[in-house]
Amino acid sequence: MLLKKTAVVPFIVLLFFSLIHTSSTAGTRAAAESSGPAQELTVYIHSLERDGDRVTLTADEINWYEGAEANRIFAEREPEAAAELGGAPDDYYIVNDSDILTSYPLADNVSIKMQIFDHTGNPGDLDIHWNEAVGLDAFLEKFSSTDVVDLSQFPYHITVQDGKVISIVQQYIP
Repeated sequence: MLLKKTAVVPFIVLLFFSLIHTSSTAGTRAAAESSGPAQELTVYIHSLERDGDRVTLTADEINWYEGAEANRIFAEREPEAAAELGGAPDDYYIVNDSDILTSYPLADNVSIKMQIFDHTGNPGDLDIHWNEAVGLDAFLEKFSSTDVVDLSQFPYHITVQDGKVISIVQQYIP
């Protein structure tokens, strides 16, 4: 009888921990639900996946601050660095306190505007072209390639309307 109890207790402990682990990761992914007016979000794009004609963008929402607001938030969150530097580096500050990923389908006519985009595969050809319109297929191809520039390292401003992304604008970062 003692042997059976000693085998059951570790099993119950393992089961308990697996339930805790499962419940804590269940909320790290969400599906977008939006209706009515457009919603503007700033995100890091985690992935872009094509399934037939449908493309799904999975993103991590962030807070993007510029100018005086960036300096204020930077000073609140990192007072020693703010005192030493005198403000937010390069006049912007990003806060990413959540690791929740949300998936959004792209609208058929999604507008994509880039600031830095690899057209040639040559790093020497990279240059800033403000709000350059890029087609979805070209964006998907370059997003999956990190040879010249890793597009996942840039923040993006997306517009979601009726649950679909209708606009993606790359944020330039110096």
